[in-house]
Amino acid sequence: MRNLILALTAIFLSSFTSAPLKQFPQISLKTIQGQNYSLEKTFAKNKLTIVDFWATWCGPCKKELDAIKSHYKEWKGKGVELVAVTIDDAQALNKVMPMVQQKQWEYTIVSDVNKQSLANLGFSSIPQTYIVNQKGEIVYTHPGYTPGDEKELAKKISELLK
Repeated sequence: MRNLILALTAIFLSSFTSAPLKQFPQISLKTIQGQNYSLEKTFAKNKLTIVDFWATWCGPCKKELDAIKSHYKEWKGKGVELVAVTIDDAQALNKVMPMVQQKQWEYTIVSDVNKQSLANLGFSSIPQTYIVNQKGEIVYTHPGYTPGDEKELAKKISELLK
């Protein structure tokens, strides 16, 4: 019993330590027009890069990107870029740009039709949000979306920019 309590205490305390930074993997992405896109170059030129995985069929994804829109102009002025990576398949890609234009999202929109990101980053549901620093290290990750998550994201960005 004592060993069980010690083990549970160790697990509990370890949850408060920060995890080591993980390098964002190289993923083959394309612009909606079909040109190659380098996340590594985007990371290097910005203080922080938000990489948000979404799809046109994902309601929470669209709500999240809509909610972030009100913060984005301020973030961009501070050196933060948002790259919205759609995991829509090749047949659904024709829906992406009309939706982006209708919603007036000013984010960089790229595509991962082969869904390399799912395998390389190990997530299984969207939206999935990462904040990546200039060295390409993942400094924050958040799965899913519920209203108000954008405030937590804004708080985290402010902390990271200090």
